[in-house]
Amino acid sequence: MHRYQHILITLNYANAAQHVVAKAQQLTQAYQAQLSLVHVLDDIAMPDTTYGTCIALDKVTDYQALEHEKQRLLNAAASIGISQQNCWLIWGAPQQEILRLAERLQVDLIVVGAHKSHGLGFLLGSTADSLLHHAKCDILAVHLED
Repeated sequence: MHRYQHILITLNYANAAQHVVAKAQQLTQAYQAQLSLVHVLDDIAMPDTTYGTCIALDKVTDYQALEHEKQRLLNAAASIGISQQNCWLIWGAPQQEILRLAERLQVDLIVVGAHKSHGLGFLLGSTADSLLHHAKCDILAVHLED
């Protein structure tokens, strides 16, 4: 059986995100793996920034929406014991940026929440589905209730 050394949690702030984190923490303990956390911003405008930009968590900006997102990520990380050095806030397309970060960090497991696809989500795909089909590492898709 494969021994995971670096696990990446993809964070969204849905109520069920705690379920995803709990699964990742169980695996982290079982394998004594390193745990990292990523949240991809795709719903706020980022002035003068291109897609794929990694946001510095230790630099303060005048952009209130961005500062709010940074604080949310850091609070989530602190609540599960992940240091700031293992947290990533990236602006861009979630599927693309998660895959890019996973390769860069040499992650061997990505843990993502997955909703049952229906309607347009079924036709267009979801982040979990895209990761499952394009990642070079293992994916754990944790089923989330709608």
